[in-house]
Amino acid sequence: MPLPHIPGYNRLTKTHKYSAAGIAAAGAAAIAFAVVPGGDAGAKTTAQDLPNKPVALTSQKADAQAHHEVLAKQSALAAKQAKDEAAKKAAAKKAAAEAAAKKAAEEAAAKKAAEEAAAKKAAEAKAAKERAAKQAASRSATRIETVAAEKKTYPDNLDGWIRESLDIMKEKGIPGSYEGIHRNIIRESGGNPRAINNWDINARNGVPSKGLLQVIAPTFQAYHVEGTSWDPYDPVANITAACNYAADRYGSMDNVNGPY
Repeated sequence: MPLPHIPGYNRLTKTHKYSAAGIAAAGAAAIAFAVVPGGDAGAKTTAQDLPNKPVALTSQKADAQAHHEVLAKQSALAAKQAKDEAAKKAAAKKAAAEAAAKKAAEEAAAKKAAEEAAAKKAAEAKAAKERAAKQAASRSATRIETVAAEKKTYPDNLDGWIRESLDIMKEKGIPGSYEGIHRNIIRESGGNPRAINNWDINARNGVPSKGLLQVIAPTFQAYHVEGTSWDPYDPVANITAACNYAADRYGSMDNVNGPY
């Protein structure tokens, strides 16, 4: 017997279709039973009397269970995707923070190096400026001293010759005093810058003693003081060369009290 047409049957789930088929079959059986001869004519059998209710409840329970499982899987998948996305974002954030920290550290190091280089350069420039200032001051002082020395004048007499010699000796580090020089000049030449000894052993050897302190040529040349004349008769040149010789041999002209 063909099943009765149920509106929307094709849109039902497989489970619903089985339930509907069961109900239809039960209804057909009830009708057939009603028309079978020998049956209870007084009894009325309907589709409501057939056991279709347990079938419908079982189908609904299965559908609910299946739906629950689908939802559970979808929820688990969504949770996993959300967790993965959160982990990805956290990793990206951490990488960005590390890159920013590294960049900041590099910039700080570069800034510090630049500041140190600038400070070093400034210190070098300052030191160079100070050295230049000191050198300039030293040159200036030297020029002043030179000019002062150049401007200083001495009388052209025994006193002036001794004093000029003493200034040169002081500059060169040659010891001697005014009294020691004057005493030996008076004994050797009487203060005559052109005095010459033509009778002693030196004269006989061809090297007579000359000048205020009676210096022979070899001694004068060996102990000549730079900046003075090479003329042995020059008073200042004669005094400074003789004092230089006396300092080397006796410690100072002050220690000479006789022929030397």
